[in-house]
Amino acid sequence: MSAHAHVESAYVSVVTPPKKGRFSPLFMVWVFGLVCALGIGAVSGLYVLFNGLGVTNLSNALPWGLWITVDLSSIALGAGAFTLSAAVYIFGMKQYEAIARAAVLVGLLGYSSAMLALFIDIGRPDRFYHPIIYWNVHSVLWEITMCVVLYSTVLVMELVPIIIESTFLRKYKLAMSISHRLHGLMPLVAVFGMGLSLLHQSSLGATYGILTARPIWYSPSAPVLFILSAIAGGVALTLLVTILTGKLLNKEMVPSNIINGVARLVGFACLAYLYLKLWSWAATNYYSRVPDRVFGVEILDANTPYNFTFWFGEVLFGALVPAVIMLWGRMRRNRNLLMLGAFMIITGLVINRWNVTLSGFVIPMDWSPGVREVFPINTYAPALVEWGVAIGIVAYSWMAFTLGVRFLNLYPEARAIRKTSVASVVVVEKPAPVVEEPIVASVVTDTNPEEPIVANIIQDDRNAPIVSLLEDDMPQTPPDKDSEPEDK
Repeated sequence: MSAHAHVESAYVSVVTPPKKGRFSPLFMVWVFGLVCALGIGAVSGLYVLFNGLGVTNLSNALPWGLWITVDLSSIALGAGAFTLSAAVYIFGMKQYEAIARAAVLVGLLGYSSAMLALFIDIGRPDRFYHPIIYWNVHSVLWEITMCVVLYSTVLVMELVPIIIESTFLRKYKLAMSISHRLHGLMPLVAVFGMGLSLLHQSSLGATYGILTARPIWYSPSAPVLFILSAIAGGVALTLLVTILTGKLLNKEMVPSNIINGVARLVGFACLAYLYLKLWSWAATNYYSRVPDRVFGVEILDANTPYNFTFWFGEVLFGALVPAVIMLWGRMRRNRNLLMLGAFMIITGLVINRWNVTLSGFVIPMDWSPGVREVFPINTYAPALVEWGVAIGIVAYSWMAFTLGVRFLNLYPEARAIRKTSVASVVVVEKPAPVVEEPIVASVVTDTNPEEPIVANIIQDDRNAPIVSLLEDDMPQTPPDKDSEPEDK
């Protein structure tokens, strides 16, 4: 080693080599847990189908319970598909296409999960096709059914190109031709799907909001609240699964700017939902003071945790705190906090659907403000078999998404993250840069051979010669005296 050489220590970026085998142990444990949950759901569902709804804690007085909550929550959490598809294909925000593919799969899984819940809840699943055959145009539920069926078809059309572009089918020219044609139809499909999704999301709120016979439900703002909560919750779920997948696979699934943009969208949706929700509460409970509504809320507060779940679960935990996380730049850049905020929004949405569904049934139909103490309230707690079916439905959606991440190109811009090993230190011997004296060369010109032009030839660290004429370093011809500033 030369006298001018020096030794420097540096940390080295180490790329973790892929583990041998097709699947990691963590992946196998995850899949095994989901398979067990699916088994629980299958056994519970078959038990209900063979024995009827009498094995549940549902009744004529309280016919909607846990499964309807799962149904409403699943449809709402699938709204990220139409939101991000509209952003990409209608509003021209092409940068969000990196996450729109995952949103389509999440949306389809949300709607199919809702159909599974309804399949068990109706008690006669063999008659599931009746709304399609026997039209009842005066029923809001019929309109919801038709919109859900049509929009599920739209989601399948949006997912087909993603499936075709997988490793299994991309080698077939016919399949790729079909995929290309479907891509060309996506803007039209997105417009149609957005209309359908807005219709049935608002109609779900109208199912409760138009019932004047149940004052707790009656609210003109219910359709809009359902839409806003669906936008916030659906996009939050897509955001959560994207970040979580990246952490598990040690990849950046989508660029950080896309994550931040989607988070801001969720935050603004939460604020809009929070504003309308608080104003709706004030209008129906504080300012109008409608007796049936006021006394009904008092009954709920006295016999159920409705007051706590409303203010803490829906307002504070499910909307206000997540909005702060999503909109505050410093907190939003923390991916763990971002995941927490998305989880809080999803939890708040589920609590809202539970509160909305149960609150109207708890107070009996024959109740009136003057004699409310005469009639007992309706009580409900899900039976074990109801929990089993719900667990199976959730496991189905997570299993399908796991397989989608494994075999489909859901995140085309995903890239591996290089891990920096702090413990790995190497010693590198690097010779010090050699500083040489400038070489002065005389260049004789034809114009004035007595005054040579002097040039410096300097070598940098890479031994690449850099030639600079001294004439370039000399001051240029001064400007005219008229243009010079006067000395002060």
